Amino acid sequence: MSETGTQSEAGTADGPRGDSIRGEALGSAPVPLSVLDLVTVGSGSTASWSLATSVELSRLAERRGYHRHWVAEHHSMPGVASSSPAVILAHLAAHTRRIRLGSGGVMLPNHAPLVIAEQFGTLEALAPGRIDLGLGRAPGTDGATAAALRRTDTLHEGADDFPEQLAELTRFLDDDFPDGHRYARIHAVPGPVQGPKGRPPVWLLGSSGFSARLAGLLGLPFAFAHHFSARNTVPALDLYRQSFRPSAVLDAPYTLIGVGALAADDEREAYRQVLTGALSMLRLRTGRPGLIPTPEEAEAYGFSPMEREFADDWLANVVYGTPDAVREGLDELRKRTGADELMLTANVHGGEARLRSYELVADAYAMPRLA
Repeated sequence: MSETGTQSEAGTADGPRGDSIRGEALGSAPVPLSVLDLVTVGSGSTASWSLATSVELSRLAERRGYHRHWVAEHHSMPGVASSSPAVILAHLAAHTRRIRLGSGGVMLPNHAPLVIAEQFGTLEALAPGRIDLGLGRAPGTDGATAAALRRTDTLHEGADDFPEQLAELTRFLDDDFPDGHRYARIHAVPGPVQGPKGRPPVWLLGSSGFSARLAGLLGLPFAFAHHFSARNTVPALDLYRQSFRPSAVLDAPYTLIGVGALAADDEREAYRQVLTGALSMLRLRTGRPGLIPTPEEAEAYGFSPMEREFADDWLANVVYGTPDAVREGLDELRKRTGADELMLTANVHGGEARLRSYELVADAYAMPRLA
């Protein structure tokens, strides 16, 4: 039986809706909606405030029927406080009881596979049946920082290294290294060596065709970073579906795409907010990373023609505006890509704006308020 056939209940007060991978679309939403969180830190704010906002966001998402809340691993970025996803997820697990929680993702080449297996085995023990392990092969930072993380100047994320790391991690999660293997007597704890238990489903994340093809060949669910690689979305999803082979995990392809989205009470306010994210990304791409600027700072910034072109191109792939406009944009994107789930990310200055956006999107789809 596939993993998606092992948990068929629609959800309870104390457990996630849907099965271990597929979610349940609520209200008039065409597919399940989820949250991608970078724990952004705005100018005048602190990491403590941003982490508190993430707790509020997870509670709101649970209450409004969002399927999962993922945290992304990034390093050496002043405007992002999500360098330690496992630590944040443990905190979110303590403040929620139903929503799925996971990494979107953990950058596997930055870590020893055994460490990830232990971290996510611990998370699974803390929140049984609610943890996802999303994996990426990029460093989530610049090369120098990646070298500092790995204590080597050789970055292992190529065609041979990543599949090998993934296979090793999976063996640790399942505790099934063959006899004679050098790790056969090493156990990831918490884990199966302590008795039968569930384990987090593994997702592959990507922004190109490499992970799409690998996820398909392995029969794993696939999440694509549409929010910063929109031109590659449809080709990557097509490649995943064409490459897909049924597995013990999935009997059919399952795709999720990350979408930059921000709803506000009026179009002008939505634009003011998303411009803060565009300016932050411009600074990052030009070697000037910092805290997320305020809307006032973003509006006053003197964009050069080339910078304005970059900002406009960036905003062209963000779905923003009134709630109705965002709903229409998300519906169109879903039809164009055929995605099975939309994961919304709102990397803007203010925590209040982010929380308000997720509430407005839920209202636009008439998603219920759950106990």
